[in-house]
Amino acid sequence: MSEKNIQNNTSLKTVEWKNNKVVMIDQTKLPNRLVFVEYDDYVQVADAIKTLVVRGAPAIGVSGAFGLALAVLQSDAITKEELISDLEKAKEVLFETRPTAVNLGWGLKKIMDVAVTGDSIEKIRELVISKAKKMADDDIEINKTMGKIGSVLFDDNDTIM
Repeated sequence: MSEKNIQNNTSLKTVEWKNNKVVMIDQTKLPNRLVFVEYDDYVQVADAIKTLVVRGAPAIGVSGAFGLALAVLQSDAITKEELISDLEKAKEVLFETRPTAVNLGWGLKKIMDVAVTGDSIEKIRELVISKAKKMADDDIEINKTMGKIGSVLFDDNDTIM
């Protein structure tokens, strides 16, 4: 875990993929401290979702996708079928953390949909990690677009509650 001064950061990512690990802001520490946690096991990501380390529908969906990306790296499968089976098990573990979180189910489904298209273990790994990273990047762009569109609704010094 590492800490950074929250006031010196202008482009924070709630959840990201770095060096085949999931790095996320521990939202249970906010607003007093900015703490980053790093996970290399999908069960750790599941626990982070369950214990509210990560919050917010889009971030939960991306976390689930990254959890499956970790699962694809953790698997010792030697056949495509074994790898898909391992991913299905990981998907269930991740889904059970917040079964009513729509974005979590969406993120897990997106990853599984792409995983089954791979024709080899290496291709499945590549597809899963690539798709999870793209989902995270797309989420950032969507949020920036919403911010730009919404910014015209407010004037300087407006109070928003």
